[in-house]
Amino acid sequence: MVKTMISARIPEKLGEELEALAEATRRSKAFLVTEALEDYVRRQAWLVREIDAAVKEADESGEWISHERMSAWLLSWGKPDELPPPEPDIFKKKK
Repeated sequence: MVKTMISARIPEKLGEELEALAEATRRSKAFLVTEALEDYVRRQAWLVREIDAAVKEADESGEWISHERMSAWLLSWGKPDELPPPEPDIFKKKK
């Protein structure tokens, strides 16, 4: 496998924590950084794919929920007066 060298400036505290973790796990700092970066990139790529799929679905259906109504619903989660999921309130012509 071909590898690419990168360089990054990180906060001193993070560097110290990385060093301690490397010692505790008997892994190299490079191994831990690569593992963490792989996990981060994998999760972000998944998130982008899911957002793209949701936008495509909304574009095809023509139904959207406004930011305000969605935010109000999400902010109510876990509270005694939790709101029900909002219904679409923005309808666009289907393409």
